[in-house]
Amino acid sequence: MSKGKVDALLGIVFGDEGKGKVVDVFTPKYDIVARFAGGPNAGHTIIFEGKKFVLRSIPSGIFAEDKVNIIGNGCVIAPDLFMAEARELEAAGYDLRSRLHISKRAHLILPTHRVLDRAYEAAKGKNKVGTTGKGIGPTYSEKASRTGLRVGDILDGFETKYKTLKARHEEILRNLNYTDYDITNEEKLWMEGVEYMRSFPLTDTEIEINKALREGKSVLAEGAQGTMLDIDHGTYPFVSSSSTVCGGVCTGLGVAPNSIGEVFGIFKAYSTRVGSGPFPVELFDETGDKIREIGHEYGAVTGRNRRCGWVDLVALRYAIMVNGVTQLIMMKSDVLDTFPTIKVCVAYEKDGVRTTDMPFDTEGWQAVYEELPGWQTELTKMTSEAEFPQAFRNYVKYLEQQLETPITILSVGPDRAQTIVR
Repeated sequence: MSKGKVDALLGIVFGDEGKGKVVDVFTPKYDIVARFAGGPNAGHTIIFEGKKFVLRSIPSGIFAEDKVNIIGNGCVIAPDLFMAEARELEAAGYDLRSRLHISKRAHLILPTHRVLDRAYEAAKGKNKVGTTGKGIGPTYSEKASRTGLRVGDILDGFETKYKTLKARHEEILRNLNYTDYDITNEEKLWMEGVEYMRSFPLTDTEIEINKALREGKSVLAEGAQGTMLDIDHGTYPFVSSSSTVCGGVCTGLGVAPNSIGEVFGIFKAYSTRVGSGPFPVELFDETGDKIREIGHEYGAVTGRNRRCGWVDLVALRYAIMVNGVTQLIMMKSDVLDTFPTIKVCVAYEKDGVRTTDMPFDTEGWQAVYEELPGWQTELTKMTSEAEFPQAFRNYVKYLEQQLETPITILSVGPDRAQTIVR
């Protein structure tokens, strides 16, 4: 933790690494927890005291009553989905209005954005990106084209602004010959969500955060998705629509680069990917199926099967470089407990060319592996590093040497208590 700084917790491969759990563990050390990018396509799962919560837009620090949680300007929000998520937390006994602030500069996802999302995917035919259909991409597109609606717009002249943008969307859909949809009930619930959002503190969160930093307070920036889904540095076009890397913390929260302190890069002991796009380490055999079943690798929001493979050092090195990662956090180590041999992707190969650098286009590249002995010991009940089997220690040490970055936290199970700080 860095006082008077923003520490960033970032997924550094394809997301789904378990950021929510780690943010929940880290929260007691920080004054503010803030989301800086993404929308309700991000499902951050937290399990504690026998309860399970899946957070989509709300920061994972929300369970600590004495902490401020912020949805930053870099995020996009669907009022109806936000309302459903927030009410679920309120029903569980959490007072959100006293601890959750929403940026007036964050953009709104309209019901017609979700229809546009489906229409654009349908128009791609076989070249679908594999979006969640939540309207994220079209919302960010309009942000860039300067035609979107922001949270602050619900405070003044909103109905006229909404009708104008909805009419524009309907014209686009007619031009795409995509007219078989009905958002009547969805729109009614969306408007209820808008009214619900008005009861929350809607603030200039960039001013709030910078004031806190000047007072020496600490901020944890919670990432969404992962580096390989970044709009600039990911496997384009099979990416998210926002800046998921460390630079996105600055733009998505309104903080200066010199405000960044520690950069925590979170990854799994293996690799997963949801949706379409190149994935050189993907396993199509029983090993991949076994990793998926043991790791329960299904999307927290969509329920989709995650594609599984061995850990990818090419992708990790690239992400560490782009983000300036200072500490690594390895999740789901226990998923590999039963494997006699563990493989590690050390390079890519294509047409007789081998590289350890991330290529411009990873389509068609094959993974080159090294093998390490598995530990074949259950890690889930271990509470300290001293209990780790030697083979697991060797695996961690190997990764640290290859990545030239310390692995300071290891997760050996889904519960917040199954987190070992080295």
